[in-house]
Amino acid sequence: MSAVMITRKVRKWEKLPGKNTFCCDGRVMMARQKGVFYLTLFLIVGTCALFFAFECPYLAIHLSPTVPVFAAVLFLFVMAMLLRTSFSDPGVLPRALPEEASFIEMEIEAANGNVPAGQRPPPRIRNVQINSQIVKLKYCYTCKIFRPPRASHCSICDNCVDRFDHHCPWVGNCVGKRNYRFFYLFTLSLSLLTIYIFTFDIVHVVMRSVDATVLEVLVCFFTLWSVVGLTGFHTYLISLNQTTNEDIKGSWSGKNRVQNPYSHKNIMKNCSEILCGPTFPSVLDRRGVMQDDSPSLETSAIPSSTSDSTVPQTTKPTAPLIPNEHTPDDAKPSIATSTEISTSLTEDESALHKVPPLASPETDAEASIAKGATH
Repeated sequence: MSAVMITRKVRKWEKLPGKNTFCCDGRVMMARQKGVFYLTLFLIVGTCALFFAFECPYLAIHLSPTVPVFAAVLFLFVMAMLLRTSFSDPGVLPRALPEEASFIEMEIEAANGNVPAGQRPPPRIRNVQINSQIVKLKYCYTCKIFRPPRASHCSICDNCVDRFDHHCPWVGNCVGKRNYRFFYLFTLSLSLLTIYIFTFDIVHVVMRSVDATVLEVLVCFFTLWSVVGLTGFHTYLISLNQTTNEDIKGSWSGKNRVQNPYSHKNIMKNCSEILCGPTFPSVLDRRGVMQDDSPSLETSAIPSSTSDSTVPQTTKPTAPLIPNEHTPDDAKPSIATSTEISTSLTEDESALHKVPPLASPETDAEASIAKGATH
C-alpha cells in the first residue's frame, strides 16, 4: 500500500477560505446564511403577483393600460438590482499566503522588539496619508494583512471586504465596494415600487368601493416605513461619501472631529463618485485554475514465489568487473555490487558439489546378483 500524489486542476473558488457559498462554477457568490434572502424574494414576488392578479386587470381597462406596464418595468428593475447585489463579489480581499504572512510577522516583531512578559504588545497599525490627513491601517489577525483604508473584516462571511458598508441579511451578502451602487439602486427602486403599488391599491378601493387584498396592503404599509427610511439614510451617507460602518463607529464625527478625507465637500461630486464611478474588478479571480495535489492510495502487486528466481531485466549496460580509467564513474561497480557477484558465484559452486554422483555399472551388477540370491 503506497500513497501517490495526483495533480488535478481545480477552480480557485473551491479553495477560497471564508464562509461563502458559490454556484454556477464560481460565478455566483453569496453568504452561507440565505434564509432572509429567500424571505425577501417571497415578499417582493408575492406582493407583485397579487397586484398583477387583482388590481391591474381592472386598472388597465378603467384607468390606463400603462399602469401594469410601468409596474412590470419597476418589478424587473428591482429584481435585477437585488440579484446583482446578492450574487456578486462585494469586494473581498484575498488572504496573505503563508510566505507573505511570515514576512509580515517578522517585520512586526522587528519593529516592536521584544515585549516584556505581562505587557500587551503594541497595536499593529500602519499610518498612511490620504488628502493631507493621516489614516490608520489596522492589521487583520485572520487574513494576516494590513487592511486597506475603509476595509473591515465581516464576522459573518469571515472575509475582509474593501470599503465595507455592512452585512445585509435581506440580500444575503455583504455590501461593499463592488456592489454598494446596486444595493442603493435596489432600495431606491423597491421604495418606488412599494409606493406605486400602495397608491394604486387605494385608487382601486376608491373606484370600485371594494376591499383590497389585506395581505398586499399590510406588506406595502410596513415596507414603506422600513425601505423608504433605509433609502433616505443611504442617500444621506452618499451625499457625505461615508459608509454605514464609519457612521456607526463615528469615524469622522467623533470627539476628535476628524474630517472625512474621502469627501469632496460637494454633494454632487460625492454622489457622482459612488453612483457613476467605474466598476472595480474582483481581485479574487474565482474562476482561475490552480493545481491541487491530493494523495491517493495505490496497492502494489506482491510478487509470487515462482518469480523469485527470475533475473530482473535492466536497461543499463553491464559494467566491467575491473574498472579502468576509461570507465565512467556511474558505470563502475560499487563494493556492494562486487560482493553480490561473488556471493552468487559461490552459491553456484556449492550447488555443483551437492549434485549426487551417477551410479556405476559395477554397482548395478552387484544389485542384480543380490536380487537373484534373494529369490
